[in-house]
Amino acid sequence: MEIAQAVQQIQPSYIREILAAASDKKVISLAGGLPDEQTFPLHLMQPTIESLTTLRDVFQYGPTAGYPPLIEYLTAAYQLPGTHQVITCTGSQQGLDLIARAYVNPNDTVAMEEPCYLGAMQVFGLAQANLVTVSQDRWGPNIEELERCFKTTAPKMFYAVPDFHNPTGVSWSLERRQQVAKLCNQYRVVFIEDAPYRELRFSGTPLPLVSDFCPEFSIVLRSMSKVASPGLRFGTVSGKRSDIAPLIKVKQGADLHSSLPVQAIILGLLQHPEFADHIGNIRELYRSRYETLFEALQTYLPSGCHVNATEGGMFVWVTLPQCDTFALAKTLLANQVAVVPSPVFYPPSSQAPSALRLNFTNANPEELVTAVQRIAKVLNETYRVNQPHEIKAEFSQSK
Repeated sequence: MEIAQAVQQIQPSYIREILAAASDKKVISLAGGLPDEQTFPLHLMQPTIESLTTLRDVFQYGPTAGYPPLIEYLTAAYQLPGTHQVITCTGSQQGLDLIARAYVNPNDTVAMEEPCYLGAMQVFGLAQANLVTVSQDRWGPNIEELERCFKTTAPKMFYAVPDFHNPTGVSWSLERRQQVAKLCNQYRVVFIEDAPYRELRFSGTPLPLVSDFCPEFSIVLRSMSKVASPGLRFGTVSGKRSDIAPLIKVKQGADLHSSLPVQAIILGLLQHPEFADHIGNIRELYRSRYETLFEALQTYLPSGCHVNATEGGMFVWVTLPQCDTFALAKTLLANQVAVVPSPVFYPPSSQAPSALRLNFTNANPEELVTAVQRIAKVLNETYRVNQPHEIKAEFSQSK
């Protein structure tokens, strides 16, 4: 049977493939965006899990929008206005897919940051969208480029990750959030705000969602994968009721509804009196690991390398002297370190700078230091730089 043209054009996920290669226990993986398994709050979920057999309604078919008690809780927690609605989905990745299938026709223009989250490029690629990209600086997307993009290409939507961007770790400044929202309001471009890392801020001041400044032209994706468990596959989409209604239609055809037992477990977790402490513990753990990685990068990497400091999330972005980063990643894997090279996060037609995305949440401090030493050794051999040099830290703090 002939494969659909849209699927033929989509490349397999490099990250999923390298994670399989990195499953060797001898490999230190800084590749995937994996939370530490020891942070999974199993003890907080246990009471609800043990009581599931008394909740017979969660083993029946349920509403497509989600488990009603959980929807009620989330509506209040997100402080949604009466004109807005939240639905649950099987991970926020499904939410993104629902948005694309509900709204994107072939050749519709979708604006994105460059670099961008790989999963979003795959979803919009399957929808056969025309992807246009806008460069990024330390405060967020380049505003002049973004307005020019809105004026000249009239995109249907602008997708971005404002809090601890994947892959660069950048968190938009308050001013940049307001500027983007103003442009979305002015040009009537719907802002798709992906916020899977928002709860993982370990320094700096929390900032409003961008969508708070353009509620009539925004849809928000949230996830519990980073603070509960990715295996539960739970996320949400919220926005105006009129914007969410088509997503419910698409989801009806996709899976009828997401797992009700999982939604009941999530509700029990969110309502647990120790859940806030659990979030605090995760933040402290990841802050410590980030500082270990950052210090090691400053200590061991050769000159010509630059690192983006971050205030939260899961990733550090390191730019390198010009090189073939796919070949570099392959060499590093042979040296038992897994990383993700920069071209993965750029549309095929773009010229990606030489860079690596490094994850710091799923390796212990000793592994993080060892991984950086191995990376430095390969770079020193490649560029014949023999002495470590304190690298320049860029994108250091939100404005």
